[in-house]
Amino acid sequence: MPDQLTYIDLFAGCGGLSLGLFKAGLKGLFAVERNPDAFETLKHNLIAANSHFEWPSWLSNCPWDINKLLKKQTSSISALKGRVDLVVGGPPCQGFSSAGERVASDKRNKLIHSYLEFVEQTLPHAVMFENVRGFMLKFPRSRRNRDVPFSEQVIAKLHELGYKDARGEMINVSAYGIPQQRQRFIVVATRQGLANDIFDHLERNREGFLSSHGLVATQGAQDALSDLERQHGEVDCPDTAGFKSGKISHPKSNLQKLLRLCNQDTYVPDSHRFVNHTAETQEVFKRLIEKAPKNKRIDGDARISYGLKKRNVSVMNRTEPTLTITTIPDDFVHYCEPRVMTVRESARLQTFPDWFEFKGPYTTGGKRRVKQTPRYTQVGNAVPPLFAEQLGIALKHVLANG
Repeated sequence: MPDQLTYIDLFAGCGGLSLGLFKAGLKGLFAVERNPDAFETLKHNLIAANSHFEWPSWLSNCPWDINKLLKKQTSSISALKGRVDLVVGGPPCQGFSSAGERVASDKRNKLIHSYLEFVEQTLPHAVMFENVRGFMLKFPRSRRNRDVPFSEQVIAKLHELGYKDARGEMINVSAYGIPQQRQRFIVVATRQGLANDIFDHLERNREGFLSSHGLVATQGAQDALSDLERQHGEVDCPDTAGFKSGKISHPKSNLQKLLRLCNQDTYVPDSHRFVNHTAETQEVFKRLIEKAPKNKRIDGDARISYGLKKRNVSVMNRTEPTLTITTIPDDFVHYCEPRVMTVRESARLQTFPDWFEFKGPYTTGGKRRVKQTPRYTQVGNAVPPLFAEQLGIALKHVLANG
């Protein structure tokens, strides 16, 4: 193993996983992401700004569909066989999400097989796969479906490819300093039989890693967000006419100090644009903040007493991790201000640093939804970088010394 491990990030999104691996000291070879908005964010932060990837000459530096890549660059990908330390990533999770209807035939589920085909073509020393909890659940039985969870299918295929130690674990990232209750299914597999050691190191290193950053395992919403509250002041939004953006105040927690721009005490953070709520909506939010239970979905008949028309919403608890951040801005009400979160606040709860800038539209709808991936969606789909960094440290330590 070389001193600096190399990896390829598949279904990279806006780059949350790659950002964490970058901070852990790994070196990216390239990333595969088909959506132009998400890829533009990754490119801006990790290619143009930090030169993190050693992009190969045979691969255009642009969005790629993994199936087209496998078809058009077969020989170049096969030439990587045995020369890559790590392949990471996780196909889009909507087909497995327990928040919606899970459908076995969802075409997005087939991207798992594309991921595994890429692994088969390159045979890296190690594989790391990430997906939602629903990935472990069984789909309704049908003629085509033998009721085997996709998680078991992936592990079985990795065993077939020679990764006999392939192992999956459910991990709640709130135990790793992330201020949200976010459960993810993580698969680690190696050709050297080191998967157990990697999971063990991830757990053993947690307390020391967090302590070195002045953090504790459990972070509340205000630990991430209190310096971004609207009460600290606002300015005209730098990138959207007719909107206001918030100013940042002095840091109020070690997590904020970790995520803020270095050597800047006050500034206007990227993507900290407030939603323009109606007076009626603000009154509803005020009632929710005052009376509603915190960190609990308010839906069904419970909405009536608050005058809530939306299908469901939850009010954040300022002292506890939030529920899992989603791709929809109005799923959450701020813990002390009658509004939904900004993109920057969602990014803070995902532990993106403030220097990481998001590209593309803030929101989208209608026919544009098929082609665009707005900033809220990019953030909600990402792997929390602070957790990815800890996972990267475990992978780096064990693989380099195994």
